[in-house]
Amino acid sequence: MNNSLKPKHKILIIDDNPINVELLFEYLNYAGFEVWKALDGKSGLEIITQNTPDLILLDVMIPDLDGFEICTRLKANPAYAEIPIIFTTALAESQQKVKGLNLGAVDYITKPFDQREILARINLHLRLHTLNSQLKQEIHEKKQVEQALNQLNLELENRVEERTSQLQNTLQELQQAQQKLLEREQQLHHKAYHDLLTGLPNRAWCIHQLKTLIAQAKSDSNYRYAVLFLDLDRFNVVNDSLGHLLGDQLLQQVAQRLQSCLTSDLQIARLGGDEFVILIENITDDQEVITIAHQILDLLSPVFKLNQYEVYTGVSIGITFSDFGYDYPEDILRDVDVAMYSAKANGKGCYQLLTSELQQKAMSRLQLENDLRRAIQNQEFSLYYQPILSLPNSNKLGFEALIRWHHPKKGMIPPDQFIPVAEETGLIIELGLWVIKTALNQISIWQEKFPCFSEIAINVNVSPQQLMIASFSEQVQDLLSDFNIKSHQIKFEITESSLLRTGSHYIEVLKRLKSLGIQFCIDDFGMGYSSLSRLHEFPIDTLKIDRSFIRRIGSNQGEIELIRTIITLAHGLGMDVVAEGIETKSQLNQLSLLGCEWGQGFLFSKPLNSVDATQYIAALLTTPRKQERVKALLM
Repeated sequence: MNNSLKPKHKILIIDDNPINVELLFEYLNYAGFEVWKALDGKSGLEIITQNTPDLILLDVMIPDLDGFEICTRLKANPAYAEIPIIFTTALAESQQKVKGLNLGAVDYITKPFDQREILARINLHLRLHTLNSQLKQEIHEKKQVEQALNQLNLELENRVEERTSQLQNTLQELQQAQQKLLEREQQLHHKAYHDLLTGLPNRAWCIHQLKTLIAQAKSDSNYRYAVLFLDLDRFNVVNDSLGHLLGDQLLQQVAQRLQSCLTSDLQIARLGGDEFVILIENITDDQEVITIAHQILDLLSPVFKLNQYEVYTGVSIGITFSDFGYDYPEDILRDVDVAMYSAKANGKGCYQLLTSELQQKAMSRLQLENDLRRAIQNQEFSLYYQPILSLPNSNKLGFEALIRWHHPKKGMIPPDQFIPVAEETGLIIELGLWVIKTALNQISIWQEKFPCFSEIAINVNVSPQQLMIASFSEQVQDLLSDFNIKSHQIKFEITESSLLRTGSHYIEVLKRLKSLGIQFCIDDFGMGYSSLSRLHEFPIDTLKIDRSFIRRIGSNQGEIELIRTIITLAHGLGMDVVAEGIETKSQLNQLSLLGCEWGQGFLFSKPLNSVDATQYIAALLTTPRKQERVKALLM
């Protein structure tokens, strides 16, 4: 065994006999101990204070301090009390040995020394001392652990108590929060399925309820239901004349009257605007549905009092039954909406039952909408251009861009068929933007081909829905920049009826466009229902007289005077005038005499595709002979 790897035990020998000291030194040194020597008691104590030994061999009889005195001093000092002390003595009296053991010595070795006994006793007591020290250390550590555990238990108890209190508070808070969430959920559910203005169930509720009715009708062949679609007559007049606040009051009073006829089999919802739906469940006879329709007509016919105003409004009702075998709520609303519009077409203030013919009309309308969406994706549209000629100066020219739809199966579809659908579905936004882009692109092509074309403008029809877009003016400005087109080369046409129904928001959009240099033209002027006095509110440059007035020129003098009044009004407001639908030279001459600046119609040209329009421009602007023929036509 390599003892160098272990620390040597340090043994101190205190004995006044040098022979004994040297003999013990040799025994112990040979055995591998580190041995210190002291020949008197004082020297031994000094060594101990400097370096603490692991074991002391202490002679009993020492002249200056005997072994008992040294032992007493060491045991009285806690720093040295645990050092094992073995007395060495030649005394044999038991009384002396007992005294030493009582003082704290662990053993006696008698003289003369026996090497094996000495080593055995020393090793034994070193091991005992080591074990005792380890035991004490373990006891000390155990006590520390116990103290730590006790402290930890105390802390845990405190934390548990504190945490329990916190959990109780948290539980109460969670319960309160859960109650609030439940209330909030109920509120949100109510808001999600109810109309804020009238308190009636809304469109989402109606769709959900229709799904339930459809499922019930499919599971029970004897179960029947009916749906009534109500649209107030003349509601727009109330809104426009009295304002939206009184319009909202009217809707609230209508809802209250409708609610007064509620029964367990009758439910009412507001779809939006002035549209209401009534669901009638578990019907056995169609006549009871018709009776309810008559009751509603009577219910809404008396006067409504809105502040100081008295307002009368009727209602048009469309009715459909589950007998048509519906699968989806949207199909029901589509059909009953068609029936309602048929009631309006029949004179308003009445009801209309859905028929197979009306349903087929609705299906055709849906098919047209689907075809229109596909047509926009597949770019089935093109622009035709109808010339607008200056009546005083035949060299001045303009065009109106007219959209055409080339259906792959149905051929050319007239704009009056698909434009209303595009307006209703919102597709007019995308379609209208395409028209503007295409017109500007055509201007750039003609501008490059004909240097003098920079003075020619193209009129583009704009929907009121486009004017609802806050960024519309920015879109137009970007497109003008992209195609490098001057703003005066494009003029937006807006129908009179849609323009005069617009509010301040539209006027602001028009003004922003006007600030870019865009010009505006009122289309179909004379067909609107609003007061002419509102014209000054709008930044309009041109009035276009509707073709219905032009067609009657020559029939009586009154028509001439009406056109003269329109032209005078326009000139008084700083506008020029376009007459559309000119088909005869007589109409042209009359308009020229009345001071009309521009003319448009088949007398000059029908709408032309881009190729033919290009040839038209070339012939008009580059051929003197052609210009002379146009002048002759205008004379």
